[in-house]
Amino acid sequence: MRDNGAGFDPAYSYQLFQPFQRLHNTREFPGTGVGLASVRQIVERHGGCVGAEGAIGKGAAFHFTIKAEEIT
Repeated sequence: MRDNGAGFDPAYSYQLFQPFQRLHNTREFPGTGVGLASVRQIVERHGGCVGAEGAIGKGAAFHFTIKAEEIT
């Protein structure tokens, strides 16, 4: 998923998926800071990983992978 919104400073991308860590204040963007942390936890429980790319004022892109199970 990619957007053209506020983006984020890549130097702080390690904080994106930590609970209650926000890169923008609540006046700019409401929320509790648990959404992406929940995504990370769910994806990792399914053997996957999450990531993000962004730049201030240029939007952000979020991606995830989940391992496919062999069907026999």
